[in-house]
Amino acid sequence: MIRPPMALANQLSHVWPLGSTVDDRGRLTLGGCDAVELAREFGTPAYVVVVDDIRTRARAFVEAFRARTEDFEVSFASKAFPCTAVYRLLASEGIGCDVAGGGELALALRGGFDPARITLHGNAKSEDELRFARDCGVGAVVLDSLHDLQRLEQTVAEDGRGAQTVLIRVTPDVRGDTHAGISTGQADSKFGFGPDAAREAIALAQASPHLDLDGLHMHIGSQLLDLQPFRDAVAAIADLGDFRTYNLGGGLGVAYTADQHPPSIEDYVEAKVGAVEESIGPGKRIVDEPGRALVANAGVTLYTVETIKQNVSTWVAVDGGMSDNLRPMLYGARYEAVVADRMSAPAGAPCRITGKHCESSDVIVAEAHLPDPRRGDIIATPVTGAYGHAMANTYNGALRPPVVFVQDGDATVVVRRETYEDLTARDV
Repeated sequence: MIRPPMALANQLSHVWPLGSTVDDRGRLTLGGCDAVELAREFGTPAYVVVVDDIRTRARAFVEAFRARTEDFEVSFASKAFPCTAVYRLLASEGIGCDVAGGGELALALRGGFDPARITLHGNAKSEDELRFARDCGVGAVVLDSLHDLQRLEQTVAEDGRGAQTVLIRVTPDVRGDTHAGISTGQADSKFGFGPDAAREAIALAQASPHLDLDGLHMHIGSQLLDLQPFRDAVAAIADLGDFRTYNLGGGLGVAYTADQHPPSIEDYVEAKVGAVEESIGPGKRIVDEPGRALVANAGVTLYTVETIKQNVSTWVAVDGGMSDNLRPMLYGARYEAVVADRMSAPAGAPCRITGKHCESSDVIVAEAHLPDPRRGDIIATPVTGAYGHAMANTYNGALRPPVVFVQDGDATVVVRRETYEDLTARDV
C-alpha cells in the first residue's frame, strides 16, 4: 500500500495524487499548487501531473519486487503516457520501458531510456519499425505472430548485427474482469499466440540463428482489480518450456472512483512472483510492465465550465471532452469531478458533465454532484494521468491540452498547448 509521508497525511481520498489537499479557502491544491491558479496561468483544459506521485509509485514497484526476488525488471508500459518528460522522469528512476511502436520508441529514446532496457511490442510491427529498433539496439522484441517472427528474422539477416533477443507473446486463454476493449488474455485475441501455436513459434525461434529466444511474454488485460487471473495465466503457460525470462505484462488496476479499492502493489507483486515460483520454478527473471498503475492517479485534468442547461438532466458543459479524455466514450469509464474552489461545500444535485464536441456520447461524468455549478467554475477530474494525453485528439479542431508538472509548489509546462497553426503544420 502506498502511503503519503506524515506531512501529507491530510490528503484527499485515494483517487487523488499523493499530497493533494484542500486549503483554508476550500481550494484544491496539487503538488503544492492552487488548482484554480494553475487554470488561470495555463488555461484549460490542462493536464496537471504531480511529479512526486509518479516517483513514489515507481519506487514502490521496484521495492516490492526487490523484497520478493533478486532477478527482475520493472518496465514502464509507456502507451499509458507517452510524453517525453514522463519518459525522462521514469528513466531517472532506473526502470526499463516498453513501447508499442516506432513513435513511442523515438519518444523513449528522446526521454533518455537506455535502448538495451527497451522492449518493442506490437501485433503489426512494420519492417521500418523493426529496422529502427535494430538500429537503436533495443533490448528485446516481442514476437506476436509467425509473420512477425519471419519479418524480424529477415531484418536481422540483412543487417548482420548478430542475433536479436526475443520473447514469444502467449495468449493464455485467461480473461480478467475488465472491459472487453482492454481484455487481451482470452483465446480469441488480436494479440499473441495461443498455447499450441506458441509451441511452433518457440521451436522456430530456437532453431533460428538470427533470433535469441529469452523467454515468454503475456499480458491478459488492463484495469484488473482481482489477482487470481494473474495466477491462472502463469499456470496456463507453465508447460511451454523452461526459459530464463517471463515477462508478465502489467494490468494492475487503479481507483478511478472512491468506491474502487485495487490490490496494493505489494500484493500484486506477491501474486505474480509467487505464481511463477509455484507453477514454473524459482530463479526465473521476472519482468513486469506497469503503465496505468504508475501514472494514472498522478494526473488531474482541469476544465472551465462554459454553459449550464436544464432539460430532463442538468448539463454542465466544459471546454474539453472527448478530445482530451476518450475513455468514458470508449469504455464507459467512470470518473469523479469537483469544483476546484468549493471543495468543502456540500454535494449538490446530480448533473452530467459534458464536453464541447458534436457527439451525444461526449459525456465525461454521467453523474456528478457539484455544489451549485456556475459558468466559469474550474472543474477538476482526477485519475487522468493514463491514456488522457496518450489518446488526445483534435476532433472538431480542438487544441490538445498542455501537460503541466507540479512539484513543491512549482509548476512547469512540459508539453505546450497546441495552436491553430499546429492544425495546419502538416498541410502541403
